[in-house]
Amino acid sequence: MDFIRIRNLREDKDLYQKDIAKLLGISQQYYSDYENGKRPIPIIHLITLAKFYHVSIDYLVGLTNNPKPYSRSVS
Repeated sequence: MDFIRIRNLREDKDLYQKDIAKLLGISQQYYSDYENGKRPIPIIHLITLAKFYHVSIDYLVGLTNNPKPYSRSVS
């Protein structure tokens, strides 16, 4: 699966792969593999990316076109 949205979000913020890799605590090559669909993205990294970009995980993985994150009210 190609995660074009994580690439687009990163580029929209004028960030480099190494910047996001540092945020996630991984190497730039490892992160590049995420963007190119060569490696699955662990849920903890999806959560971090969703919080960082202020979008939903569903948006990151292409399940919705609505980038707005869900309400954080959990009982």
